[in-house]
Amino acid sequence: MTDYDAIGICEGFVANPGKTEEEQNTIELAAWQHLIDTGLCWQLQRWFGRRAHDLLTGGACTPAKEQSG
Repeated sequence: MTDYDAIGICEGFVANPGKTEEEQNTIELAAWQHLIDTGLCWQLQRWFGRRAHDLLTGGACTPAKEQSG
């Protein structure tokens, strides 16, 4: 997933390609996980960070793994 697609899916300006509600939920969570993993959620508008925090606290997403090297 690209940064643009992840941001767009989370914000709603890129269509979620999931065919069912379950697929759409899975793709949306994957988009949020991408923003967490890349750290973008902490650099964008503040609501991205708040939503990411809620998803992390609720267990829907996992903290970014530390990059080695």
